[in-house]
Amino acid sequence: MFESCIELAAELDQVEAGLADPSIHADQAAARKLGRRYAQLRPVVASYREWRTLTDDLEAAQEFAAEDESFAAEVEALEAAQLVAAERLTALLLPRDPMDDKDVIVEIKAGEGGDESALFAADLMRMYLRYAERRGWTTEVLDAVESDLGGYKDVSIAVKSKSAPELNEGPYARLKFEGGVHRVQRVPVTESQGRIHTSAAGVMVAPEAEDVDITIDPNDLRIDVYRSSGPGGQSVNTTDSAVRITHVPTGVVVSCQNEKSQLQNREQAMRILRARLLAVAEEQAAKEASDVRRSQVRTVDRSERIRTYNYPDNRLNDHRVGFKSNNLDHVLDGDLDAVIEACMTADQQSRLAEPSS
Repeated sequence: MFESCIELAAELDQVEAGLADPSIHADQAAARKLGRRYAQLRPVVASYREWRTLTDDLEAAQEFAAEDESFAAEVEALEAAQLVAAERLTALLLPRDPMDDKDVIVEIKAGEGGDESALFAADLMRMYLRYAERRGWTTEVLDAVESDLGGYKDVSIAVKSKSAPELNEGPYARLKFEGGVHRVQRVPVTESQGRIHTSAAGVMVAPEAEDVDITIDPNDLRIDVYRSSGPGGQSVNTTDSAVRITHVPTGVVVSCQNEKSQLQNREQAMRILRARLLAVAEEQAAKEASDVRRSQVRTVDRSERIRTYNYPDNRLNDHRVGFKSNNLDHVLDGDLDAVIEACMTADQQSRLAEPSS
């Protein structure tokens, strides 16, 4: 049982030896690759060693119990602990999403609801910024189109881990469950009668692509420049610094106007474009690999309503996994781990239930 872990433990020893070699750090790309692999292997091997120790202890206790019944309670306790360790290790050995260690770009777009939707989009942006801060990640606003009342019609944020993330702890591993339609129920600031309105904002989460992940032919791009504008159409820039890039083969369009220089806006737009094209490629690969399986939680489709934020009742409902909490104020302040972990657990259970091929 768990024979593959013997090979993983040997690989971990090799990776540790590689990281201890000072010469490896002269090649930063190689050092990062080893660091990522170490972060992936360490929890699996640690869990395997824990299970192995419990198995050995259980076998010894069973031998003693055969001669002395007073060891029966110890056998029972070790059996329970070994079962828990085996379940944890089984989950860690499930096939991983190869994108889980990636940094991400989160795009939030106001939907139906006008200014209220844009204000909600701003609330979601702050929620993700605070969640990133809690986890020690860095953030960067790549582009933002503000609304008249201070919300956002469209905003894109890059979220990065400061070091190689542990298994299931990377930005994409956790934030990929945020993709979809987020619905809010509350009294808008524009409502004079105190009536509760419903509006929504769409979230898309894509792993940030490196140059080696996606190759873009410059001939496939149509690049337009224009003057950026702010709320109400007020000119923010008197030069043509805003950039719109169209990837002709896929029809994906990205625009950026945050920076003052056209070059900077073009670089930011290309980052977003690479992330979107990587997400499209991953989605297509997953579809080709299995047209049957469609996890209830793994989606970046903004057409799917995933969550409702009910302000009057201070309640949050995640419709995919049935998660409910009555601490909406804490969630909006970045306390997102409980709802994300509910989604991760549901995804894990769906994969465990799949017949092995």
